[in-house]
Amino acid sequence: MSTVASIIRKWKKFGTTRTLPRAGRPSKLSDRGRRALVREVTKNPMITLSELQRSSVERGEPCRRTTISAAIHQSGLYGRVARRKPLLSKRHKAARLEFAKRHLKDSQTMRNKILWSDETKIELFGVNARRHVWRKPGTAHHEANTIPTVKHGGGSIMLWGCFSAAGTGRLVRIEGKMNAAMYRDILDKNLLQSALDLRLGRRFIFQQDNDPKHTAKISKQWLQDHSVNVLEWPSQSPDLNPIEHLWRDLKMAVHRRLPSNLMELQRYCKEEWAKLPKDRCAKLVASYSKRLEAVVAAKGGSTKY
Repeated sequence: MSTVASIIRKWKKFGTTRTLPRAGRPSKLSDRGRRALVREVTKNPMITLSELQRSSVERGEPCRRTTISAAIHQSGLYGRVARRKPLLSKRHKAARLEFAKRHLKDSQTMRNKILWSDETKIELFGVNARRHVWRKPGTAHHEANTIPTVKHGGGSIMLWGCFSAAGTGRLVRIEGKMNAAMYRDILDKNLLQSALDLRLGRRFIFQQDNDPKHTAKISKQWLQDHSVNVLEWPSQSPDLNPIEHLWRDLKMAVHRRLPSNLMELQRYCKEEWAKLPKDRCAKLVASYSKRLEAVVAAKGGSTKY
């Protein structure tokens, strides 16, 4: 619209050509300054508000952090906690991409034959355990409204577990620091029995990551002696293993019961592990194809899983 047309339109609508009052105070940031902020954030997503504020001063547009934050929000960018992901080298990405492309062709019947496994640590008073309470103002610190915590989490236990599309297998507490000999013993006492309980048949496929204990000579020898088919696994790929989501389900269920000591923690873990629904296990295994597709789309890089 031309300047003349704009003036005529204003006169017809408001009966004046004077500059009318605007709603709110004019922004201290120019359009150019806003674009500069968005470029900086896009180039470096981990840049802080303080650093952005300094760059605005250097451009001759000093403004508050809240102004900068609002300007960035208008561009659809928001501050969030960065997720932790395994560091991936070019070699890792290439191996993940090759693995994903190769196994995308696998049938669901074959995937249902996989026995997924992993280890995890569960803290007695997990720092990530969140509970909501109904309370009156000023009663936040009343004992009934708090979750007890102690230094260093109050202790923790290490667990080894496995599952398939048919449900959960054995769950074992690892006493002390696990080495290759302990891992072999865990396999000896739990792996074949889990496969039998889940009716996977003799030709089931065993999944494990590339932890040194898993790839040690005595571990490999045990697997060979018992004719266990092992799924070749790319390093740094917990996002491909659906058991990670099952661990989260377990931890949430256990922490809802508020165990008070390590013996209770172990008992609750075994009880809640056995309660995990079979359809949940089946859905997680069914999501494996989407995980593979996500790796391919990311060209071997990190995914949302």
